[in-house]
Amino acid sequence: MVPDVSTGSSTLGLINYLFGKGRRDEHTDPHVVAAWDMAGAPDPGRDPEATYTQLARRLDHHVDLRTRELGGKKPPQHVWHCPVRTAPGDRYLTGAEWAEVARRVVAATGIAPEGDEKACRWIAVRHADDHIHIMATTVRADSRRPRTNRDGWRAQRECRKIEGEFGLRRLKSGDLTAPPTPTGAERAKAERQGQDGAAREWLREQAYAVAAAVRSMDEYFTVLRSLGIQVRPRIGPETGEVTGYSLAAPGDTTNGEPVWYGGSKLAPDLSYNRLCERLPTQDLADRPQQAADPAEPWHRAETAIRDTHAVLDTGDDAVAQGHLDAFGDALHNLALATHGGHRAELQAAARAFNRARRSALRADHHAATALREAAKELAYATQDPGGLAIALIFAALHVARAAATWHEQRGHEQQAAAAEEAFRHLQAGYQQAAQPVLADLARRAPRATTASRFEQDLRAVLPDHADRVLTDPAWPALTTTLARAETAGHNPRRLLSEVGARRELDSAEHPAEVLNWRITAQPNRRAHASRRRSTISGTSSVSATPYPPATPVATTSEERGRHR
Repeated sequence: MVPDVSTGSSTLGLINYLFGKGRRDEHTDPHVVAAWDMAGAPDPGRDPEATYTQLARRLDHHVDLRTRELGGKKPPQHVWHCPVRTAPGDRYLTGAEWAEVARRVVAATGIAPEGDEKACRWIAVRHADDHIHIMATTVRADSRRPRTNRDGWRAQRECRKIEGEFGLRRLKSGDLTAPPTPTGAERAKAERQGQDGAAREWLREQAYAVAAAVRSMDEYFTVLRSLGIQVRPRIGPETGEVTGYSLAAPGDTTNGEPVWYGGSKLAPDLSYNRLCERLPTQDLADRPQQAADPAEPWHRAETAIRDTHAVLDTGDDAVAQGHLDAFGDALHNLALATHGGHRAELQAAARAFNRARRSALRADHHAATALREAAKELAYATQDPGGLAIALIFAALHVARAAATWHEQRGHEQQAAAAEEAFRHLQAGYQQAAQPVLADLARRAPRATTASRFEQDLRAVLPDHADRVLTDPAWPALTTTLARAETAGHNPRRLLSEVGARRELDSAEHPAEVLNWRITAQPNRRAHASRRRSTISGTSSVSATPYPPATPVATTSEERGRHR
C-alpha cells in the first residue's frame, strides 16, 4: 500500500480532477467513501438531483470553509493531497475498508487526529478499484495549522500496519531518502510521447551516470550539456556563486517552455551541495595522466571493490555508507567501460543500486576516496581486458550482496531490496560473460603433470577446501589460469595461499571460480618489472596522455528516446 503526500493551492481544481473522467477516461464511479463529516459533506458522485458543477462548488465551499474564514490570510499550498494505492496483485478493498484506511492515514499524519473536534476538514474519494485520494485543507477550526511534519513517513508507517491487518502485500518501509516519483501527469506525458519512462526518471539516470565519471562540478555541467540536457545554475544574489541547479530533458516542454527539475527533486544526493561533497573542485587540466599499462585501472578498481567488502564487515556506518555511494559510481563506470551482451545487465545493476547507495546515515565520502578515484579511472579505460573485467564483475556482485545484508541489518528495507536487485543483475551479467571464458580456459587446460602439480599446491595451502575446489566444474579453467600466472612471474603455491585467505570459501557455491577470478585480477609481475625498467631508463614507448572526455550516456535528443 503506497501513500504519496503532496500539497497544492486549489481545492476546486483537485475536486474537479477527482470527480472528473480522468485524463484518459479512467475514472469510474467517483464518490466519497469517507470524510470529516459524512452527513455534512456533499458527494458529487452520489446526488442525481444537482449538476456536477453545483455540487463541486458546494463541496469546495464546505471543505475549504476554515480557509475562507481567514479572509485574506489564506496560507499558500494549503491543499493536502494523499493518494493511497494498493500494490499490484492485492485484492480490491471494500468501500468500508477504504474508509478505515482514510481515517487512519489522516489521524497518523496529523491532519485529523482521532477525537480532535477542531481538526482539518478532509474527504476521501474513490474513483478506481485499487486506490483512493485523500484531500484536506490544512487550516483547523481554531485557525491554526496542523502538525504535519514528516507526514509522508508517518503515512507510510501507518500503511505498513494496515497491510499486516488487512492481509495485503507487505511493502518496504522508506526513510525519506527515496527520489520523488513521477506524477500522474508526467507518466501520461511520457506515454503520449512513446517514451519508456518519465523525463524526471531519464534525467535522474543521466545525472547519476555523469556524476560517476566526472571530476568536478564544472565538468558535470559540461557533460550534461553535451547530452542535449539544458542546465540552469542558480546563482546566490550576495556571493555570485553557484548554489544549485536545475535540468531540463531534450524536447520536454510545456506550452513551449522547458520543464525544469532541481537536482534535489531528481534525488536527494543529486543536489548541488551533496554533489560538491564528493566531486573534487580540481580543474580538468589537473586530471591524472593515463597509466602506461591499460590494465592498471582494472586492477585498482578490483582491489578497491574488494576492500569495500571488508569495510562493510568491519567499518563504522559513516565509512561504510561512503563506500556504498562510491561503489554506485563504480557500477556506472564498469558498465560504461565494458563491452558485450552483458553490458545491459551491468547498466540495470547500476540503476538499481542508485537507491541502495544512500540512506538516512550521513556518508563519510573522504574515507572512500580510493574507491571513487579507481571508479573514475574506469570511465576512461581505453581497453576491455577480457577476463580481468569479469573478475571485476565477480567482485562487484559479492559487494552488492554484502550491501544488501548491511542495509537489512540496519532496517533499511528499500535499500536492501535495491541492493538485492542489483546483485541479481550483476549475477546475470557475470554468467553471460563468464561462461564462455571459463569454457575456453577449460579447453586450454595444461597437461596432466602440470595439473597434478597444481593439485598438490592446492592441497598443501588450502587443505580444508581442496576437495570442493577439485570437484568444482571450473577446476580445469583454474589450472589454465594458474599456468598463465606462473608464466607471468607468480609462484602458484604462494598465489593460492594469498587469494584463498582473502575470503572464506566455505560459503562459496563454486570455490574454483572464486580462486580463478582472484588470480586473474593479479598484476603481471614480469610485465610490471619490464615497464619499470623501461621507465627508469627513459626508453618507454608508451606516452602518458590525458584521459579522453567521458563517453556520453546519450548524445542527442533523438538518442534520448532509445536510452529511455
